[in-house]
Amino acid sequence: MRDDRRQIQTAVLGGADSEEPLILPLEAIELDAFRRRHEHDTFWCGLLLGGCGLQLTTKLYTDRVCHFAHHPGPDGHPHLCGRRARGVNSADHLYVKAQTAAWLRDRDRHADFEFTQLEGAPIGSVVDIRFQQGGLRVHLDPSVAPSWDQEGHEPVLGMSVPVDRDTLIHRWYVHRIRLDSEGTARRVRIGTEAFARETEWFGLDECELTERGLSTPAVEAIIQSRKAPRPTRWSPGKTKKVPKPDARAQGLLRRLLYARRVESVVMVREVCGEIDDLSGVSQEIQSQLETAVRHGRIWLEEQAGIRRRLFARLEKAVSDQRPGQVRRLLIRVNLTASEDRTDTEDAIVERATDYFAGLDNRTQEAVAAEAATEQEAAQAASRVRTLLKNLRRHDAYAHDLRSQVEDLVRAAALAGDRVSTRQAQDVATWKQRAADGAQLPSTPLYKLVGRQYWKKQNCPRCHAGPGKPCVLAEGTDAGKVRPFPHDERVQPILDERKARQANPKAVPRPWRVYEVACPDCDQGPESRCKSPGGPHRARVEKAKEYTRWQKARPQ
Repeated sequence: MRDDRRQIQTAVLGGADSEEPLILPLEAIELDAFRRRHEHDTFWCGLLLGGCGLQLTTKLYTDRVCHFAHHPGPDGHPHLCGRRARGVNSADHLYVKAQTAAWLRDRDRHADFEFTQLEGAPIGSVVDIRFQQGGLRVHLDPSVAPSWDQEGHEPVLGMSVPVDRDTLIHRWYVHRIRLDSEGTARRVRIGTEAFARETEWFGLDECELTERGLSTPAVEAIIQSRKAPRPTRWSPGKTKKVPKPDARAQGLLRRLLYARRVESVVMVREVCGEIDDLSGVSQEIQSQLETAVRHGRIWLEEQAGIRRRLFARLEKAVSDQRPGQVRRLLIRVNLTASEDRTDTEDAIVERATDYFAGLDNRTQEAVAAEAATEQEAAQAASRVRTLLKNLRRHDAYAHDLRSQVEDLVRAAALAGDRVSTRQAQDVATWKQRAADGAQLPSTPLYKLVGRQYWKKQNCPRCHAGPGKPCVLAEGTDAGKVRPFPHDERVQPILDERKARQANPKAVPRPWRVYEVACPDCDQGPESRCKSPGGPHRARVEKAKEYTRWQKARPQ
C-alpha cells in the first residue's frame, strides 16, 4: 500500500473501538488549549472511522494546519494506514448516532443504529436508524443511491446527495442533514427541501417523529399549503360549476410554466398531453397553447439530448477505463435517469456496473478515497461561501464571531483550490482580524460608554458625522447601519476618561454658566440673569463654547 499523505483531522477517544469522536483544531494557538484539555486522554485511529485501530498523536505546525498522526513503526518508518476518509467530516456518522440517540431518549424512544455498508460503500456513508414504528436511512454522501420505495427506511440526504425534481414533485418534500463544526465537535442540523422554497434548517430538538415519519416545522407548512380545499356540500337546485375551456387552458399554461421552471420532464410531458386533448377553446387561447406546446416539446428534446450525452460519457468512460469517472457518472445516472430507460441505456449501465465491480480492491479503495476527498473539498467550499455571506454583515472582529471565523479558516483549508481568489482574500482578512482581535477585552467597548454618547463624535472608521449612526465600512454591505458604533469611535471617549482619572488637573474643568457674562442681559460673571426662568440660552451656549476651547479663566 502506498503511503497516504492526507492529513487526519478526526479521531476517537479512549480506544480503537470507541464511538466518541473529536476534531483536532487546525490552528497552533488552539491546539495548545486542546492538549491541556485532553492531557489525560488518548486518541485512536478508530475502527468505526475505517482506520487501522492504532493510537494517534497530535502534530502542531505554525506554517500549515495541525493534524493527528500515527506513531512511527518499529523500524522508524511512517506507519501505513488504509483509512479512506480523514477530513473534518470523516466522523460525521458517529456524531449522527450520538446526537440522534440522545434526541430519541428525550422522547422516550429506543433505536438501533447500524453503519450499513451497501454496494461496497465506505463505512459512514449510510447510517440506518431503526425504531419500533419505522426507521431512517441517513445518506451522508452519494456513494449509495437513496431508495424512495423501501418501506421502513425514510431517506435523509446529505448536502452532496442529489435528488431529481420528479421525486420532489411526487413526495412534496425531502429531508436533508448537515453537520456544522462547533469547536472540536459537530452539530447535526435537519433541513426540509421542497418546490419553490428555500431549504429550511432546524436543530434536532425542533424535529419530531410522527406517523408520516421525520417532521420539521417546515413540513407542517408544506402539507397545509398542498392540501386540497374541502369540497362544498351539495344542495338542491345548484349545479356544479365546470370551468370553461379557456379557464382550463390558462391553468394548464401555468402548470406548464411551473414544470419548466422546476425542470420536471415527467410533468412537462404530462401537461403537453393534456393540452393536446383539450378542445373548445377560443382562437386566441388556442394559438397560445400551440406556442407553449411547441416550446415545451423543444425543451423535452433538449433534455433528451442531455440524457443521451450523459449515457455516452458513461460508455466512453468504461471504454477508456477511467474508474473514477465511471463511479461519478453511475451515481448521477442512477439518481437522475433511472426511469424509462431504453434497452441501450440499460446495457450501458450494466456494462459500467460490471466494469466497476470487477476492479481490484486497491483500485476501488483509491477511487473511493479520491471521491471522499473531492466530496470533503466540495462541502468545505460550500461552507466557505455560506460563512462569508454571514460575515458580510460585520466589518470588524468581535468575540461572538470567533466560532464562525474558526470554522471559516478550517473550511478554507479543506477546500483548497476550490476557493476563489476573492474568497481567499476575504478569508485572509478575517483570519488577520481574528489574530489582531485576540487581545480584545472580554467586554465590548460600546458597552462601556452610555448610548447617549455613541453619536456625539465623528467616526474615523466609517466617517459618520455627529448624530449619525455608524455604518458598515467594508464589504458588499458597506453603507448599511451597524447596530453598534465602531471601536474607533468609542475608544477616544474611553481614553479621555482614563486621562481625566489619571491626572484630573491636566483636564480643565468645564466652565460654569455664571462664570461667563450673559450676551442677552449684559449680566457679568457671578451675576444671575434677569429672566425668571434661569440663565439665558445664549449664556449656556457661551459656557459650553469656552469649555470646548479650553479657554483659561481670568486671574
